[in-house]
Amino acid sequence: MDAISLPVLFGILLLMLVLSAFFSGSETGLMTLNRYRMKHLAKTGHGGASRAAHLLDRPDRLIGLILLGNNLVNIAASAVATVIGIRLFGNVGVLVATVTLTVFVLIFSEVTPKTLAALHPERVAYPASYVYAPLLRIAWPVVMVINWAGNGLLRLFGVSADDAAAHSLSSEELRTVVTEAGAMIPRRHQQMLLSILDMENATVEDIMVPRNEIVGIDISKSWSDILEQLVHNQHTRLPIFDGSIDELAGIVHMRRVLALISEDNLDKDALLGLAREPYFVPEGTPLNQQLLNFQNQQRRIGFVVDEYGDIQGLVTLEDILEEIVGEFTTDPATRVKNVYMDGDDSYLVDGTVTLRALNRAMGWKLPVDGPKTMNGLITEHLETIPQPGTKLKVGKYVLEIAQTRANLVQTVRVKPPRRRLRRTADEDMRPRDERDKTDLDRDR
Repeated sequence: MDAISLPVLFGILLLMLVLSAFFSGSETGLMTLNRYRMKHLAKTGHGGASRAAHLLDRPDRLIGLILLGNNLVNIAASAVATVIGIRLFGNVGVLVATVTLTVFVLIFSEVTPKTLAALHPERVAYPASYVYAPLLRIAWPVVMVINWAGNGLLRLFGVSADDAAAHSLSSEELRTVVTEAGAMIPRRHQQMLLSILDMENATVEDIMVPRNEIVGIDISKSWSDILEQLVHNQHTRLPIFDGSIDELAGIVHMRRVLALISEDNLDKDALLGLAREPYFVPEGTPLNQQLLNFQNQQRRIGFVVDEYGDIQGLVTLEDILEEIVGEFTTDPATRVKNVYMDGDDSYLVDGTVTLRALNRAMGWKLPVDGPKTMNGLITEHLETIPQPGTKLKVGKYVLEIAQTRANLVQTVRVKPPRRRLRRTADEDMRPRDERDKTDLDRDR
């Protein structure tokens, strides 16, 4: 070292600081990369992403290489700085070199490059991968020894490096990824993806048409009544039963029925001959599973049955698809059947409307972890069939019983919580006492 001039030593020290900054910044950049975006870029042929993905397959080897290089250049920088300090300041130069080098390393080789890499990981990690790929092959014997020692210590604590690629996202974590995607995923697509994730938490009872609302052909009626119902029917497929829905004979497609009507060849026997065997769905079946079942069975309609085999309702493929893409209407007033405006701040809701349909269409947050319908929600809270005029509060929603029928709440008046209106810029510029007066008038 005595034969090396000070300018050369300063040059070596500067090089060590630059290399230390490279190792520190690239480590942060590689470890904070978006793994899913990296894999997507790698599939499209991005060289840096492919090399980074290969390096991150075994992070223990990559970290061993980075720490090996970082420690080598930091120790070398410390030795060079000590020589420079002794030459310039004598024995006290050791202290001066230690303090000065610590400041420079923290600012220029640690904080700055790591902050840059954390903010823009791809701009740092992908170029660095071109350096680390060949460097790992060159330093492989040393890295192997370091990894062998480090992995041996980890095994004492029950940690294996082979588990690095075994991590997967849970549905809640995936929900967070979709929600936090921001502008990268259009809002409409975000809602659809979140709806798909919600399907595993919903069952066929949440969306089925209850048995008392199933529209079908009662084959025990007169032929003239049956024919009139067929002509004026608005459904594509109709169940056929004998007296009761429990005596289900099958499902008939109206296209085949209308063909026979036009040929004047339709009677009860021909109608029954057109019926296809019904498809039954056990209650409690998750919607995501039922969607696959419809696909595998090549069906579009299923009858939900309880543990005793009694039909509880009807579920269709369209009902499940609407859980993903939303209702096939755009008018807010018609997004849910049997929901009507009642003044400026309340709605008349049929007791058989499902809570999930209300929440999705109206933007409400009624509880859905218990009863499935508005009638069930009210009777569970009151533990009796209420009289008209009875009021109760569920969360922030005021419910008033409008009509009852025997053992059923027929109509409910729902008053949702008022949404706080956002102030305009002009309102915010007014004096506080004027703004408070406006808010008071609005609340009235």
